[in-house]
Amino acid sequence: MKTRTSDSSETELLPLTSEIRSQLTNPAQLEKLYRSDKTPFKRAFLTLYPEVKGQPLADFWKERFTQDHDEIQWGTRQELLFVFLASLVAGLIAKIPVFFQIDPDYFFPRNIGFVIFPVLTAYFGWKNKLSIQKIAFIGGAMLFALVFINLFPNSPQSDTLLLSSIHLLLFLWSILGFSFIGEFKNQEQKRLGYLKYNGDLVVMTTLILIAGGLMTAITIGLFSLIGFKIEEFYVEYVVTFGLPAAPILGTFLTQTNPQLVGKVSPVLAKIFSPLVLIMLVVYLVAIVYAGKDPYNDREFLLIFNALLIGVMAIIFFSIAETSKASNSRAEIWVLFLLSVVTIIVNGIALSAILFRISEGGITPNRAAVLGGNVLILIHLLLVTTQLYQVLFKEAGLSSVGKIMAKYLPIYCLWTLVVTFLFPFLFGFK
Repeated sequence: MKTRTSDSSETELLPLTSEIRSQLTNPAQLEKLYRSDKTPFKRAFLTLYPEVKGQPLADFWKERFTQDHDEIQWGTRQELLFVFLASLVAGLIAKIPVFFQIDPDYFFPRNIGFVIFPVLTAYFGWKNKLSIQKIAFIGGAMLFALVFINLFPNSPQSDTLLLSSIHLLLFLWSILGFSFIGEFKNQEQKRLGYLKYNGDLVVMTTLILIAGGLMTAITIGLFSLIGFKIEEFYVEYVVTFGLPAAPILGTFLTQTNPQLVGKVSPVLAKIFSPLVLIMLVVYLVAIVYAGKDPYNDREFLLIFNALLIGVMAIIFFSIAETSKASNSRAEIWVLFLLSVVTIIVNGIALSAILFRISEGGITPNRAAVLGGNVLILIHLLLVTTQLYQVLFKEAGLSSVGKIMAKYLPIYCLWTLVVTFLFPFLFGFK
């Protein structure tokens, strides 16, 4: 069985191996190919190397891969300058309510996504050397979203305002994905890379924030010992600029030093996938004993849906890691069972939403949650079917990643509907 899995893995690398072979006289194109998907490139190249040994460019890449990569790479001066300016811009955007005397309760719910997503999108647009047309498309989409959300009637009780603000973050995340990938079509591998980048970014940003929190506590504590109360100043200037800088610095580090979290993320996926599976099964049993009812308890239904989205994110992140790093049947079994249990959770949530709609009619919140749950259910069914094919019919694991990546634009379309059409469909209520 292991031999067949290994042969299948090598077969999946054949197109990439052939492309590397064809570019061994083109250093720039080979570098671009490597940066688009580093782990599969390395595997394919090392498989090919015995055949091309002796060619100068091939020997250079072999040496590059066998060097010790423990040293942290700090990129070029241009990259460091970009990171500094991007962090400064993000901090200044976060200070807009102070500069222009705008109510923070009005500004941040609508514009929190514009603090960080535009600068990250600009970073990848610059790194990937996107064309003027693509840059114009990205800029136009973000400008339209900015104008739309800030011209939204100011009604704190508006459900459509809340839904637009939440789904706007997903829309901006989609735009960031386009900047990361650079194309609309036939980019499944890069879409998986985008999911992996998000997982790596969460890990790196969390570490940066923990370090920043420790530094904040130590700094404030030391100054308080000598009679200086700097809490207000520190929060106003250091924390306000430091918080948005964390994901920017995290992005820079993960892109210039993929080895920093390249081994951590797969380990986290291996550890948390089975733990989440056990937790979810125990939780479903506990619901029965606790007598909690998502059909009549609105708050519980909201928490239930949040749980569903969180578990789905873990499944997708784990697949993005597993499809590149391992072909372990045990891991695939865990992902398959986790997907099956999550489908059950989704079914319960979906039936509860339909019950509430039948009892109380359609509302913006119910329509948004219903649509989101239906999309998630379809996606989970497709992924689970592919995992079944891998387990019982010896399909390639890459098919799971492909079906997962192909579906991602559907979520983007749904965020467009909820963000920009729901307010008009429901009269801005």
